[in-house]
Amino acid sequence: MKKQFWIKAVAAAVFLLISGLAIFFLNKDRPRFEFKDNFGTEYETAKVLAVTADNAVIDTKTDNVKKGSTDLKIEILSGRYKGDVCFIKNYISAIYNVDVGEGDKVSVRIDTTAEGVYSVSIYNYNRIPLIIGLLVLFLAVLVIVGGRRGALAFAGLAYTFIAIVFVLIPLAFKGVSPVWATVGILFVTTAFAFILIGGLGKKTLAATIGCMCGVLFAALVGELATRIGSLTIYQTDEAEALLLLLSSYPIKLRGLFTSAILISAIGAVMDVAMSVSSAVSEIAILNPEIGFGKLFKSGLNIGRDAMGTMANTLVLAYAGSALNMMVLIYSYGVSLNQLLNTDFVAIELIMAVSGSVGIVMTVPCVSFVAARIFAKHK
Repeated sequence: MKKQFWIKAVAAAVFLLISGLAIFFLNKDRPRFEFKDNFGTEYETAKVLAVTADNAVIDTKTDNVKKGSTDLKIEILSGRYKGDVCFIKNYISAIYNVDVGEGDKVSVRIDTTAEGVYSVSIYNYNRIPLIIGLLVLFLAVLVIVGGRRGALAFAGLAYTFIAIVFVLIPLAFKGVSPVWATVGILFVTTAFAFILIGGLGKKTLAATIGCMCGVLFAALVGELATRIGSLTIYQTDEAEALLLLLSSYPIKLRGLFTSAILISAIGAVMDVAMSVSSAVSEIAILNPEIGFGKLFKSGLNIGRDAMGTMANTLVLAYAGSALNMMVLIYSYGVSLNQLLNTDFVAIELIMAVSGSVGIVMTVPCVSFVAARIFAKHK
């Protein structure tokens, strides 16, 4: 037990050291917003000291949302203007609806136009405490229910997120293919997460190899579907802003679509891969004389139950994220022909189906690899 702990510790340290060096060198020249004493835009935290006037009214036609304006007395709590007290007008509408009162903390936008001259406006609610609270709650639930393994699962998730933000994105900005960069990063993060949870061993090896096979199947289906359907990142809402980046950075935008499919599917694929690998491992331990064929068949039978629920999870996750758009589409009364040829619908369907194919193909891949590893060979 102690040996397994030290193996995990050494493996995690190696992963973290290599990742730390990669993050350091890749982010040395990352884009940074710079401002000077006489111009610039900053986003800081402020506190509402008082509402000096309230000219807002409740509009019953828009779900009782307030509309109008309020005059606020605020104190800036961070940044170079910390401690300054300002009087500002907060405009409230159905879309821009930041309704705050005395004592509330808000995010403010500060525009400096000359040295010592600036204007302040309400940007949004201060949601940083909420985000931190949710992360702490998530970690607490994982630890309470899952114990040490729950904490390790959270560490694996954090490692994956950091790798995507500070390794994948900088690589994309340097002109590296987003698809291959994503595959490589997901392989490393998957191995790291599995090692944290299961340690170094045959079970982890089988789960990692099978997981990456499933991811590659998802990438293949997604890439083929986007090429056949002539769908690219240019059909998304962010296309115009991304195109502007091409003048400064050699980003390969077409690959971002497939990368998004892989990142979206990896969680469910990892779940299925480890479940099947663990089950095959237990069967082999209980029956050391079992052969490859029976182990492979057992892995398939176990995986069939898991892949159905995981595929549902992935498809419903996409449907939930697109619910607002589906409400709008329903209200327009569009025909089925128009609906299925809409960029938005086609993109969501391709992402959902590609990820689901990755989950389904993970089952035979993990079953095959695990059976080859654990089977008794005569």
